[in-house]
Amino acid sequence: MASFQGNHSGRIVRFGVFELDLAAGELRKNGAKLRLQEQPFQVLALLLERAGDVVAREELRQKLWPADTFVDFDHSLNTAVNKLRETLGDSASSPRYIETVARRGYRFIAPVQNSSVEKINVGTAALGCPAERSSAVAAQDFPNALHPELQVPIPRRSLTRGLFALAQLMYLIFYLVALFRIHAVEGIADSFLSGWRATALVAAVMVTAGVGIPLRCYLLSAVGFDYQRLGEKFQQMFPFILALDQLWAVAPFLLMPKIGLGAAFAASAALLYVPFSERTLIRMAYVRTAVTGVDHGPDFPWN
Repeated sequence: MASFQGNHSGRIVRFGVFELDLAAGELRKNGAKLRLQEQPFQVLALLLERAGDVVAREELRQKLWPADTFVDFDHSLNTAVNKLRETLGDSASSPRYIETVARRGYRFIAPVQNSSVEKINVGTAALGCPAERSSAVAAQDFPNALHPELQVPIPRRSLTRGLFALAQLMYLIFYLVALFRIHAVEGIADSFLSGWRATALVAAVMVTAGVGIPLRCYLLSAVGFDYQRLGEKFQQMFPFILALDQLWAVAPFLLMPKIGLGAAFAASAALLYVPFSERTLIRMAYVRTAVTGVDHGPDFPWN
């Protein structure tokens, strides 16, 4: 059987939650090694090298089975592709990775990242810098492409970063309004709480707003300047952010005399969800690879 390692020594090719180590001859999913026989591995390697192009069945035969090899080619190739799809969790009827092109061959349809040359293979288009390719074009070329961690369609990073920044701006406005109108907050607290409880509520508003203002300014500047380790930093800060945001989620009840119980409850329920949406937006914008542990922004094709 022909070897397909060739000049690919040292290359690691990533797609979705998978990575193919051509030097070690290994396929990994989220860092865990998968069992894959030699023929399916070689089929995958060739499809990845020609990502976006149709690889003819005859070309696969020439690469995998030399001319002097006697084998039921059609059966062997179909078996190799089926085993490969089974390993990737793919299907012929609804492909995410390997598409069957009737009477011609196969095509790899998901975005591919080659770590050795730091460029994205997307068919026949020659791309020098991955940051130059917008997610809108990538989504158009690869409509079935999914986020490698969340398994949702790949969004624009400008959209996810923009929505995250808007959430930070919303909280920043909450804090500033509460501090500028602290006497009004004190009056509302006195209307349904007595003595030290009202004082404690006002103090909690002042302290959490004072802590929240620099926090939101940091997050706004980090996402604005596209700080590449923001995903990692946000995960570390998330328990504190969750506690802070859950506390401020009850703020609409301070306005209950003016907006009513129903509106206050609806607003509070929406605010309870916001910290989890912030975390999802950050995970979409700053992808953490399973093996290297590095957050990637512009190096991925959905930027």
